[in-house]
Amino acid sequence: MSDAYGAAGVSLAAADDSVARLKPLVHKTLRPEVLGGIGGFGGLFQLDLARFQQPVLVSGTDGVGTKLKITHELGRHDTIGIDLVAM
Repeated sequence: MSDAYGAAGVSLAAADDSVARLKPLVHKTLRPEVLGGIGGFGGLFQLDLARFQQPVLVSGTDGVGTKLKITHELGRHDTIGIDLVAM
């Protein structure tokens, strides 16, 4: 991993610690259909379509984080939507 994260004020150790402390709390809310765990950039849910007449899954993203701050400082907002969709 590059030292750029640390230089930007990001502590990967603190992030890992936060995830480790959240895991037991999140685990209490999991259903059997949830595949995988917390900590990645995506999640998997095995939906049994036979159990539902009109199944709906909703997925969301939190945001683009510090990239929005950078685009604001540069005065260039024309590409930030790409990152939001790519998340």
